[in-house]
Formats: sequence, structure tokens, C-alpha cells
Amino acid sequence: MTDFSFSGIRRAASLASGLAVVGVLSACSSLPSAPTLPSIERLVTPYRIDIIQGNFVSHEQASAVKPGMPRAQVRDILGTPLLASAFHADRWDYVFTLARPGQPLQQRKLTAFFKDDLLERIEADELPSEAEFVASMAPRSLRGKVPVLQASEASLAEFAKRNAQTVVTEPAPVPPISNYPPLEPSPAAVGR
Repeated sequence: MTDFSFSGIRRAASLASGLAVVGVLSACSSLPSAPTLPSIERLVTPYRIDIIQGNFVSHEQASAVKPGMPRAQVRDILGTPLLASAFHADRWDYVFTLARPGQPLQQRKLTAFFKDDLLERIEADELPSEAEFVASMAPRSLRGKVPVLQASEASLAEFAKRNAQTVVTEPAPVPPISNYPPLEPSPAAVGR
């Protein structure tokens, strides 16, 4: 009677599985080539996100900025510049890029020039209005009607009417607490 050890059985099992893998792989190489199917790249495309970089400056913002304004006021209207170089301290550059899959790259630039900390002039590409930009950001399936970005007088009156009907009741005042516990124990309690 032969004595089989557990390590011998494990060694034989790993050898058998290795031979099976080699046999399967060699069998695959001898198969005739299958008819070609359409490329998977044409059937399934990965999701690609829109890449938005920089500061969007609308036509309305650019038209609100006038020569002679101080830097702080220009920053309040246009936002912090994307590029403010130490070598060109009197120049702020606002750059905006939008990369969408399947569409050409959109890039817009606005440059503000200062003299003695006051705005001297602005050079800009053609800038879209805020409504045009919002419409361009909508998914292709939802494009069409631009959403209303400002409330009408009738909607404001309706809102005020609804809010006037709600009555706000104030909660009853809570009386102040007057019987606080002592901060230190009394001398009589310490002696016990």
C-alpha cells in the first residue's frame, strides 16, 4: 500500500490544471477564423463629458464694464481673471473654453487693460448673451425653447399674493431660567 501525502496530491492537481490550460489555449489557435462582426467600437461608444474651463463672461457683463472703473469694480462684474501675470500687471485675461464630443472647440477671450488702477479698455471676442449660453449648454434633445431667466411682473405679483396669505405665528416666549445649580459645593457639603 502506498502512502500519499497531501502535498503530493496538491502537486499533481496543479500539474493537471496547468496541462488543461495549455491544451485549451492550443485548441483555440487551431480553430478556423470566425466571420468578422461589426467592430465593438461602432456599437458601443464610451460616455464623454463636456469639458468647461475658464471664466465665462457674457455679453451683458462685458457691456456693464466701462472705461474709468476701478479694478475692484471690474472684478465684481467679471469675476476673478483666469490670468493675471506679474509681468503684465495692467492686464487681465479672461479665457473660456468648452470642449464637447463631436463638436468643434469653442474658445472665447476677453482682455481688460488698466492704467493707474482704472480700466482703460477691453478687447473681446464676440460674446454670447446669458440666454444663448444657457441654451447652448442644454442637452441636444432638450434644445429649442430657451428657459425664462427672469420673473415677469405677473409671476412676482402671484408670488407676493401667495406669501401674504401665509400667517406666521411666533412661538410663545420661554421664561428665563432663574434657579441655576450652584457652581461650587457648599462648605457644609465638603466637610461630610
